[in-house]
Amino acid sequence: MSMRLSRSIVGEAEARAVSRVLLEDGYLGMGNEVRLFEEEVAQYLGVRPDQVITTNTGTAALHLAVDAVAAQCSVPGKPEVLVPSLTFVASFQAISAAGCVPVACDVLTETGTLDLADAEKRLTPNTIALMYVDYASNPWRLDEVYDFARRKGLRVVEDAAHAFGCKHDGRKIGSFGDMVCFSFDGIKNITCGEGGCLVAFDAEAGRLASDARLLSVEDDAQKRFAGARSWDPDVKRQGWRYHMSNIMAAIGRVQLSRLDAEFIPARRALAARYAERLSGVPGVALLRTDPRDFVVPHIMPVRVLDGRKDAVKEALAAQGLPTGVHYKPNHLLSYFGHGESLPATEQLYAELVTLPMHPGLTVEDVDAVCAGIVGAVKR
Repeated sequence: MSMRLSRSIVGEAEARAVSRVLLEDGYLGMGNEVRLFEEEVAQYLGVRPDQVITTNTGTAALHLAVDAVAAQCSVPGKPEVLVPSLTFVASFQAISAAGCVPVACDVLTETGTLDLADAEKRLTPNTIALMYVDYASNPWRLDEVYDFARRKGLRVVEDAAHAFGCKHDGRKIGSFGDMVCFSFDGIKNITCGEGGCLVAFDAEAGRLASDARLLSVEDDAQKRFAGARSWDPDVKRQGWRYHMSNIMAAIGRVQLSRLDAEFIPARRALAARYAERLSGVPGVALLRTDPRDFVVPHIMPVRVLDGRKDAVKEALAAQGLPTGVHYKPNHLLSYFGHGESLPATEQLYAELVTLPMHPGLTVEDVDAVCAGIVGAVKR
């Protein structure tokens, strides 16, 4: 197989788990398998099972989190959510889908994460929340983010799509916070094929999100987990069909069992190899992380300086070495752009090149990519 930028790492164990649901259980929707997955995720994170709310995508988890937070807030105008522009468009779409305004903020060029000083300038009486993005799995100064939110009276929706398995100052991402959202799509640190979850540290917001994933039929999740249905339901607010299926959960349970022993060591070893080979290379800069944090890289973006980004990408492509860009800033997209300029974000976008990162890579693969970069920047 030619080298891939990212890929799913699944095998016989996941196939057997899906087969068990198909052939033995026979119930493919949201049922006992989802309940077990939620319990196992909760145990992994060290939270209560009722705090973990699985969904069919990470985007759905973000949408439900913002929707629940907005339902608890009252502002004079349309609710606003501060969010770094350098993120997948799902972050912005989730905010707008919840009836809120995404307010694009600048990032720090060293890390690609939210610039709190810039975010503070964008506060208005309508600001209800801050969506912090653990960009490239980096929980950079997360305590400062939550302290900032508390001082300003804001809720935090943490977009931790990249950060499952990561730790900040010894604590697992998802073991603390407000509304923490993960993605389990095909190429994340673990996958359900598709899927996600949110971890709620506010009981009422969690209840709202749990109901809303099942069309806001009240308490329907617990009934499904018990093998029952809501035949005399009540619905008091808007909801969506965002629940996870037993098939997805079966894959996720196997993936979770492989995370600590297999996926985390592989990803961290590959990142260390990249750092060893690229540190000190003129014209290349690695994104900064805090040594107190435990980062499990989902993607491997690096900065290519001095206007050499396109040349490096072309040189690698000519050798069959794939690259990507994470991400085009949302304030440059037609739907979300309003003519504003975010200088640091735009500078970083002009430099970012994403290198291959997944447990299917070998050390030799990483060495080949690094050799290609070194050769390209020397030209």
